[in-house]
Amino acid sequence: MSETTTISVTGADPYDILIGRGLLADIADQIGQKATKVLIVHAPTLGARAAEVRECLLGSYEVLLAEVPDAEAAKRVEVAAFCWQIMGQTDFTRTDVVIGLGGGATTDLAGFVAATWLRGVRLVQVPTTVLGMVDAAVGGKTGINTAEGKNLVGAFHAPAAVIVDLDLLDTLGKNEILAGSAEIVKAGFIAEPEILDIYEASVDRATDPTTPEFRRLIELAIGMKARVVSADFKETGLREMLNYGHTLGHAIEHAERYNWRHGAAVSVGMVYAAELSRLTGSLSDEAVDRHRSILESLTLPTTYPLGRWQTLLSVMQRDKKARAGHLRFVVLDDIAKPSILTAPDESMLYLAYQEIGS
Repeated sequence: MSETTTISVTGADPYDILIGRGLLADIADQIGQKATKVLIVHAPTLGARAAEVRECLLGSYEVLLAEVPDAEAAKRVEVAAFCWQIMGQTDFTRTDVVIGLGGGATTDLAGFVAATWLRGVRLVQVPTTVLGMVDAAVGGKTGINTAEGKNLVGAFHAPAAVIVDLDLLDTLGKNEILAGSAEIVKAGFIAEPEILDIYEASVDRATDPTTPEFRRLIELAIGMKARVVSADFKETGLREMLNYGHTLGHAIEHAERYNWRHGAAVSVGMVYAAELSRLTGSLSDEAVDRHRSILESLTLPTTYPLGRWQTLLSVMQRDKKARAGHLRFVVLDDIAKPSILTAPDESMLYLAYQEIGS
C-alpha cells in the first residue's frame, strides 16, 4: 500500500477523503460498528470489483449488491426505486450502510438512495473514475435527472468517508481519464493555478495515473473542493464557484440526451464562461486563450453548433442554478478569481456563444 493522504471536510457532518493505493482492502474500517447490512450500488462493468469488496466485508456484515445501469442511465427515479426495493425487502435499517462504487453517476445515485432511505443512512463513496474522485463523490450533493434537466431532484447528504483508491484507475480507458480531467482543469481556473502549470508542463504525465504529477492533480482538485464544501455545504455562497462551466455544460448534456461525457460538456461550458468573462471586461485575451489551449491539449471539445443556441438557452433557464427566473453564471475576473454574473442580457449571452459556435 502506498502512503495515504487524508483530506478532511469539516462542518456539521465532517468526514475524511482517503487518497492512496490499496485502500479497498481496509474498507471495513469505514463501515462503522452499528451496521449489520451493507448495500453496494455498482455499475455493470464493476461486478467483479463489487464482488471483491463483498468478500472483504462478509463475515462481519450481510452484503447486498445492486447492479445499476451505466453512466447517466443510472440517474433515474426508477433505478433509485429498484435500490429502495432491495433495502425494503431486506429490512435495511437506519444504522446500515450504502456504498457507492463507480463513476460520478453511480455515486450520485448511491448518495441519493442513502439520503432518502429512512431520511438518511450512512454512506461510503468509492469513486472509480477521475471525475468521480475529484468531483461527484466529494461534497455531499446527490441527485437524479428528470426529463426537464440534470440533477433537478436531489438532496445534500454528506458521506461518512470517501475512498480514492488510485489502483482503480489503472484499467480506466484513456478517454475517460481525459474527460474527467475537465473537472481538474476547472479547479485550476477557479482556485489552483498550479494545476494549469502541471498540464502545460506535460499533458502526458498529467494524464498518466502512475505519475506523481497525476496524483498531485488529484490531491489539489480534491483539496480545493474540500475547502469550499467545508465553508458552504448547501451552496448558499462560496460553493457556487464550483459551477464554473456547468450552466452551459449541463444544457449541452441535456441537449445531447446525456450521450456526451460530462467532462466534454463542461469543457465547452468553461470556454463559453471565459468568453462571457471577456465580454464583461474582466478576463484577458491571454486567459481565454489559455482555456482553449489546455482543454484542446486534453483533446476535449471547445465548440458547439451555433444553431443549437435557442435549445440551450431554454434548458439553462430551467437550470437549478437560476434564481427568481434569472440566469446566473460563474465567471472569472482573473485566473483563480471567480465571481457571479447575474441576469446578463440575452444579447450578451448570444454574443459569447458566437465565439464558441461551430
